[in-house]
Amino acid sequence: MNQPDQPQPPAGRWALILGATSGAGAAICKALAHTPGLDIMGLHRGNHPEGAEEVERAVEAAGREMRWLIADAGRPELIDDEADAVLAQVGREGVHIVVHSIANASVGLLASGDPEAWMHPKQVTKTFNSMAHSFVYWTQALLRREALAPGARILALDNAINESLLANLSVIAASKAALETYVRHLALELGPKGYRVNALKFGTVESAALQWIFPEEIWSEVKAVHDRMFPAGRMNTMEEVAAFVSVLAGDRGAWFNSAIIDFTGGQMHAVYQLLMDVVQEHVQKRG
Repeated sequence: MNQPDQPQPPAGRWALILGATSGAGAAICKALAHTPGLDIMGLHRGNHPEGAEEVERAVEAAGREMRWLIADAGRPELIDDEADAVLAQVGREGVHIVVHSIANASVGLLASGDPEAWMHPKQVTKTFNSMAHSFVYWTQALLRREALAPGARILALDNAINESLLANLSVIAASKAALETYVRHLALELGPKGYRVNALKFGTVESAALQWIFPEEIWSEVKAVHDRMFPAGRMNTMEEVAAFVSVLAGDRGAWFNSAIIDFTGGQMHAVYQLLMDVVQEHVQKRG
């Protein structure tokens, strides 16, 4: 907690980003520092110090303050202590928007292939805790500490995994489905208090995590296929995702509530067209 002789920050000037050093979380830190011009409190597990440094430089270049807490925001048993540390930094009613950008998941098959490799209950629990349950636990922790400013926005980052099937991502898909359900119920409960709870579902974006999954020698081919899955002919970018979060954080986003916002650019809508295009190309080659 802040000491009594320390000045409290002005109410509602902070964005709390849970998972802030890479990917969408990092891009959102930079965007919110510019628009609507918030100071940034970022949590991360300490795995990407170079990313943290780059984010901090960008936030400070925008004239805003950057503070860090190295913590595992997806572990339920740690959240109370972490929320105390956040409150000590941002003060009562200090958080204007909290963005849940935690990604710590296990992948694997449920019941096919080698039984020794099936998803273990510990893996399932970890994935659900980090990618779904912690969204509720952080909301509860911030409410108990009166850390949310009037009209605060509570935002979950979502994706389209639960709208398609990829065998080894079953638990991630299930956790995202749970996350969407939590968003709707929290919006119902907190809407009368003036808070706004939403999920932003975006499509495949080029990221370090995606490039880690696919070897460098095939990444260009993977990217080309992904680009064709979008009606616009390309993947959306982290910067586009972050810019829309700025909209949600501003006055123009005040009426969004209980929404699973489709920011995928129609990615899943074009899958069958992609299949037909591949068939047509194969026919033309044969002809």
